[in-house]
Amino acid sequence: MKRSAIAAATLTLTLSLPTAAHAAAPPTNPDSAAALVPQVLPIGVAVSSLSLAVEDRTGYQRTSFRHWNAGDIPADGCNTRAEVLLAEAVVYPEIGPGCTLTGGTWWSYYDEREVTPAGALDIDHMVPLAEAWDSGASAWTPARREAYANDQGQQASLVAVTARSNRSKADQDPAEWLPPAPDALCRYGAEWTATKLRWGLAVDEMERDRLLDIAAGCGGTDVEFAPAP
Repeated sequence: MKRSAIAAATLTLTLSLPTAAHAAAPPTNPDSAAALVPQVLPIGVAVSSLSLAVEDRTGYQRTSFRHWNAGDIPADGCNTRAEVLLAEAVVYPEIGPGCTLTGGTWWSYYDEREVTPAGALDIDHMVPLAEAWDSGASAWTPARREAYANDQGQQASLVAVTARSNRSKADQDPAEWLPPAPDALCRYGAEWTATKLRWGLAVDEMERDRLLDIAAGCGGTDVEFAPAP
């Protein structure tokens, strides 16, 4: 689908779609819980619904995003990193004292590599912390930034990948870096978009254009996201 076709499809649906900022806004009362219902959009429509803004990294520090915390299950003794590894394991590892993981196998989809042991993996923030800061997180409370940095409420937010691919990506957006495996492109574009929509983060012009280019070659790909609480 060409970019012009994507734009045309978007025009027919825009009135029924929330903006990115509204999609990720926390509910103001229990009656607004319906706003948290997961949404599924064609990738082109999803990208076109992202807010456009100039990025600003003023004041960014990695320590502004507390991670890894005690995770979703504090009683299990595993931090967020370990919980993500357990959730994504292809072959489940043994769990020792202090949530030490032994054995196990993982699949790094960025570079299509089977990985073992757990120490060879990084947990990548799909939208890096610095990029999140640039795109709206600078205005968040410390508690919300911590929630973002440890987000297990949407599978795409945190992903186990080879340390090499994660460090190659660093804090770059899709206009600057894409996964080396060709078959990863559509999934990556969809998951990046889903994370930005979930948290109401904006995109800059070059980032949006690259995402639209990806969407044009990924017909049939959907973006699934649930607005962050």
